Amino acid sequence: MDASTEELRRAHDVLADWYAERLTGLLESMPIERAVLDLFSELTLAAGLGAEVGDIGCGTGRLEPYLASRGLSPRGVDLSPGMVEVARRDHPAFSFEVADLRALPLSTASLAGVVCWYSLIFLAPPDRTVAFAELARVLRPGGYLVTAFKDGGGQHRRAGRSAGLGVEFDSYWLSTQQMLDLAAGAGFEVTFQGGRPPEGTEGCPQGYLLLRKA
Repeated sequence: MDASTEELRRAHDVLADWYAERLTGLLESMPIERAVLDLFSELTLAAGLGAEVGDIGCGTGRLEPYLASRGLSPRGVDLSPGMVEVARRDHPAFSFEVADLRALPLSTASLAGVVCWYSLIFLAPPDRTVAFAELARVLRPGGYLVTAFKDGGGQHRRAGRSAGLGVEFDSYWLSTQQMLDLAAGAGFEVTFQGGRPPEGTEGCPQGYLLLRKA
């Protein structure tokens, strides 16, 4: 594991309970994010490829109950053992495992859908093509990938300081066009793209893409 990835993993081990405390119930106050996830859920089920979806970079597992309430069968994957431990503690009805999204422990064409909710913002430039190819690999043809991201100009940022827990890690705010280019290179077609202005302490607009594997 390279130094940047190890730093990211260790930081999120430290941040796991901090995130759990602050993100619990947050989705209920975010109608746009719910709407995007609802669209993903409906299209995934309508595709007739099954209900199995992967929440890749699941963090504390906060999306699993919501996805299940929409008829899906989610399973979570995260780089951080600490995050997975909290997810298993707080959401014992679901399956979670530790893994790197660049090398997922999932069979080829095993999922009807994939969720990457603010989990692709940690990918350094050399890793992006590999990661998108891996997401395409585990999806069945005709399956959907939905992602939320920080819609910036592609700049590198050091994150984590605001938590006050002594951790930092790399993050990248890619533009919608950069995300679209990566998706196209992995064989995805755009079904929906959208965004919203920053709110509160958010430093940039938020972007949303719903992509279909050709």
